[in-house]
Amino acid sequence: MHNVVFVLGPPGSGKGTICAKIQENLGYVHLSAGDLLRAERQREGSEFGALIEQHIRNGSIVPVEITCALLENAMNNSGDAKGFLVDGFPRNEDNLQGWNKQMTGKALVQFVLFLSCPVPICIQRCLNRGQGRTDDNEESLKKRVETYNRQTFPIIEHFEKNGLVREVKSERSVEEIYADVVEVFNQAAKV
Repeated sequence: MHNVVFVLGPPGSGKGTICAKIQENLGYVHLSAGDLLRAERQREGSEFGALIEQHIRNGSIVPVEITCALLENAMNNSGDAKGFLVDGFPRNEDNLQGWNKQMTGKALVQFVLFLSCPVPICIQRCLNRGQGRTDDNEESLKKRVETYNRQTFPIIEHFEKNGLVREVKSERSVEEIYADVVEVFNQAAKV
């Protein structure tokens, strides 16, 4: 049974940055749903590449079966990890239902790390990060934020009702955010 922490927040809230620090220091493997999808899109002979590309360009969400299969494969190929940080997933109700259908009995969600950050700061960060992502432009970012507000935030609220959300405000420095995140993981280990 894989231990999983879902890492959610608006685009540009610092999910990738914080996940990298957690992976480096706390023994969890960082799995970015977006990175897995981008890698699959680039993979020679991928049957899903064109479909994934279309969804990424439109700022829409890739079918859950594809994302869950990529996440499950990555977990199974990671050896003896303490747990997994699933970054940017589940993004909507369909993702959550698909996860529950495909991963029940295979993965245990410990909690949701919610990196909250004001949208203007998130958009500015994305525009300044210079990673060459096709979706880091103002038009795609606005669509991604709308999708987040309409579809992902209700997922956070769902987990909150179950007492599984740990919110960390992420408009501060990486060091301040990470210190709070370590405290969240320390508290979770005591439960």
